[in-house]
Amino acid sequence: MSTTQANTKIVNEDKPVKKTGSFVNENRKSLLFIAAAVLVLIAIYFIYLKAYSGPREVKAADQMHVAQDFWQQKEWDKAIKGDAGYPGFEKIIEDYSNTKAANLAYYYLGIAYLNKGEYGKAIDNLNSYRGDDYMVAAEALGGIGDAYVEQKKYDDAASYYSKAVDKASNSFLSPLYLKKLGLVYEATNDKKSAADAYNKIKNDYPASAEAQNIDAYIARVEAN
Repeated sequence: MSTTQANTKIVNEDKPVKKTGSFVNENRKSLLFIAAAVLVLIAIYFIYLKAYSGPREVKAADQMHVAQDFWQQKEWDKAIKGDAGYPGFEKIIEDYSNTKAANLAYYYLGIAYLNKGEYGKAIDNLNSYRGDDYMVAAEALGGIGDAYVEQKKYDDAASYYSKAVDKASNSFLSPLYLKKLGLVYEATNDKKSAADAYNKIKNDYPASAEAQNIDAYIARVEAN
């Protein structure tokens, strides 16, 4: 390589460095402003959590306990609408949206409507539940399956029971929804899929309550 070529290469390699340094120097004020704005936004977010969101969470949870008592006593109308100055789950959702309490209220509300026979409302509210508790999430999915069974929409019911089995992934709820899944398959005359669901209970969850008489279910579908 000639001396001229070497010098040219060095000059060309220096140019990006000069350009970058020049960009930082020319835009230093703008970059500092952006950094300061980000810090302000972070501070506002934490102030929001402490001064607004946090107290709302506490108040929503405190307001909801009476509705939960009504729900446990199966007084569905009072659980939904409230009573004697205490809000029901509908009001909790309306007044405390985007809180954990309001999210959980969707589950309670959906199950209440399911028990009242208002299946469309049950499905809508249970589908709105977005909690991290896998047990409650599995029960919400199973509740949707129950609502679809009542509407005789068996394909939809089977889909949600399957989701409930996968979400629960435990020896308490999974065999329960597998049995319901098998019954739905029987209702649609899909004996093979029903047998598969029942055999999964027998093989994967032998200690479950559903497994105790599952041989009779297996024999019934295999006989046909």
